[in-house]
Amino acid sequence: MHKNTSKKGFTLVEIMIVVVIIGLLAAMAIPAFQKVRQDSRESAVTNDARQLASAAQQYMLENNATTVAVTYNSTTGTIAAPLDVYVRKIGTGYALSSSLGIDSTFTIGHPQMDTDGNGSTVLTFTAEGQVE
Repeated sequence: MHKNTSKKGFTLVEIMIVVVIIGLLAAMAIPAFQKVRQDSRESAVTNDARQLASAAQQYMLENNATTVAVTYNSTTGTIAAPLDVYVRKIGTGYALSSSLGIDSTFTIGHPQMDTDGNGSTVLTFTAEGQVE
């Protein structure tokens, strides 16, 4: 009696070729994904800096002041008085300058942000909120 057996399936070489192709695609996609994440973090920090600078400028204009203290809760992202009237919340996890001045710079840092590829996690901004 002769059995009719079918030999359908993939050979080991075919499976290895597919695995290599998937590895190559992953090797190209992961750095691109990390770059997008980094750019997104940097954009969020820049936007938050603009909001904070704008709030400080408005406060100083209305109160005839040259500096304003910044009280920030890094866990919740909330801003306390006196700037809470102008901006209530920004991103979480930042390390901020403790005050903002009319003509001085300020810094915002985040541990997951490497702005220049050398491990620096802090950006410096002008009083208007522009990256310096």
